[in-house]
Amino acid sequence: MIRRTLALLCAALVVLTGAAQAAQATGYRYWSFWDRDGDTWTYATQGPSTARPSDGDVQGFRFAVSEDSKDATRPRGAAVFQVICARTPAQDGKKRVALVIDFGTKADAPSGETPPPRRTACARVAADATTAEALASVAKPLRYDTNALLCAIAGYPESGCGEQVSGAKEPTADEPTADERRTAAQETATAKDDESGGGPSLGLVAGIAVVAVLGTAAIWQARRRRA
Repeated sequence: MIRRTLALLCAALVVLTGAAQAAQATGYRYWSFWDRDGDTWTYATQGPSTARPSDGDVQGFRFAVSEDSKDATRPRGAAVFQVICARTPAQDGKKRVALVIDFGTKADAPSGETPPPRRTACARVAADATTAEALASVAKPLRYDTNALLCAIAGYPESGCGEQVSGAKEPTADEPTADERRTAAQETATAKDDESGGGPSLGLVAGIAVVAVLGTAAIWQARRRRA
């Protein structure tokens, strides 16, 4: 009986620890930059202002809340060069770059803004053009901060740039449904936590209570066995 009680105690501690870590997760709202490798999106190793794609490359941008590059949310939908650039013929001295621009979901949007629909574009630019130049040719206006961080594409969002956002860790799946998070219930719980001045959440208090009860039970069982 004691072993069973202790096992329950350990399980409660694991759940409590996981809940506390999730509550402390913090992300950033920003445009991430991606390279298309076959059927897979790969987080770009260079920024758009220094990357120089080749003719026939596919690159993507996704606006979302993410913790870091490993957690960043990928652009959604199909991304095939032959489809995106089907109506843009090749020209001597020029290159064509297929761009996927995913403005994200309403959950990712800054307060008061609505993300435009995802779109694709074929940029036909000079052979030595950077990705930033290709993007500027098809999705103006672009906005950058003083550190050359890309803040807005086609004017979205209207303000803000890589700001910190509190919330749960974001999923990395490509499907749209993977981006649906922060439900109404979660938002309500977060609002209540803010109003309480950053005190412990109801779930945390309940978890502590469970641990305390199980710990007391374990002690009582041990004393009973000694008697």
